[in-house]
Amino acid sequence: MRYIPHDYQAYCIDFLLEHPAAGLFLKPGMGKTSIALTAADHILYDSFEVSKVLVIAPLRVAEDTWSRESAKWDHLKHLRVSKVLGDAKKRLAALEADADLYCINRENVSWLVKHYGPHWPFDLVIIDELSNFRNPTSKRFRALRKVRPLIKHIWGLTGTPRPRSLLDLWAQVYLLDRGKRLGETYGGYKDRYFTPGRRNGYVVFDWDPRPGAEEEITERISDICVSLETDGNLEMPELVVTNRPVILSHASKAQYEQLEREAVLPLADCTIDAASAAAVNGKLLQLAGGAVYDDDHRAREIHCEKLDALEDIIAEANGEPVLVAYRFQHERDRILARFPQAVQMKDSSTIAAWNRGEIPILLAHPAGAGHGLNLQDGGHIIVWFGPTYDLELDEQFNDRLYRQGQRSTTSIIYLVAEGTVEEEAMQSLKIKADEQASMMEALKARIEKYTA
Repeated sequence: MRYIPHDYQAYCIDFLLEHPAAGLFLKPGMGKTSIALTAADHILYDSFEVSKVLVIAPLRVAEDTWSRESAKWDHLKHLRVSKVLGDAKKRLAALEADADLYCINRENVSWLVKHYGPHWPFDLVIIDELSNFRNPTSKRFRALRKVRPLIKHIWGLTGTPRPRSLLDLWAQVYLLDRGKRLGETYGGYKDRYFTPGRRNGYVVFDWDPRPGAEEEITERISDICVSLETDGNLEMPELVVTNRPVILSHASKAQYEQLEREAVLPLADCTIDAASAAAVNGKLLQLAGGAVYDDDHRAREIHCEKLDALEDIIAEANGEPVLVAYRFQHERDRILARFPQAVQMKDSSTIAAWNRGEIPILLAHPAGAGHGLNLQDGGHIIVWFGPTYDLELDEQFNDRLYRQGQRSTTSIIYLVAEGTVEEEAMQSLKIKADEQASMMEALKARIEKYTA
């Protein structure tokens, strides 16, 4: 296929070629992969600035997207892609292969750095989903930081550079410029741009941006980062987002409230921290989804109203393929039991079958299908079996269908159990609130409900 870049894509290609360290903060569906591949091809075979390219990506993206994109476009078909995946023996063999691009999943970055040590061979590193390196204490960040001085060119791609807060930006920008713009330490960055928010003694739960912090941070990184929105740059079909209320029966609602009370009351006299809030809210989301795990990790069904609502939507789709986002294993298992025609997303062959229109119902967990996958050829209907508090997962998953190449009006439907914690999750997404803060505030409200 002939590659005719949009104006913004041509601009981004030139930007990468002009900046050895650069961040492309483009919304999903705007062609980050083809932009980066075109720029990489230029400095590999036109300017000869680099000889070996490493792509770090989520597992499924490393396995499928980069090789498929390079084979898709006429001007990139000559690029040789080696997938550094699988067990250690397979990864070592892939590194020995004669290739232009070496794709590795983010979980194996530490292994790769340890394997090469000071003899790091990659002079261009492309980090697909740079936001996966936002945690400065993570092993993957610390490993890549070690070899950063040995990297001649580094490009970071993401659609969600600050999925939770401005704090997320420091580690990502550090990998680009080694601390030149936002400071050499995470602590210094926090001290300069934030003030402590909610806290318990010396434990700070939240950091609030100082007045003008966002504007100053944006200005400081603007010379090496490009940020564009989809609107105005692509002609996209209509997007329709709907909340489908799921009304629980009287018996189901009573059982839900009893289990909710048992979950939240033990925290009534305790200091609620992030870990306890996440655990309890996770259990409440399970309940709202229709089941809960017992002490033996066996799913105990609470209600089937969500499954009934999903069945109605599938009937309304009248044969159109439906992509279903599930959150818990028991949701996946119960959906598969109710709909034998459903298929769980597993690998690139599943993705290919979906895009060929061979799968009527595709089940995917947002954490495993939230970055880089192109699913727009297979359908235009997404159903969330239940919402998540995580804005990044929500946006990334929805953009698997609503992205460049989608030709039909896209429908996103959230199944929301009335009177449950799912309503707070939807509100959190609506106002784009911080995930942790939203969970904790919702939990406090539910404690007050049972202690008032």
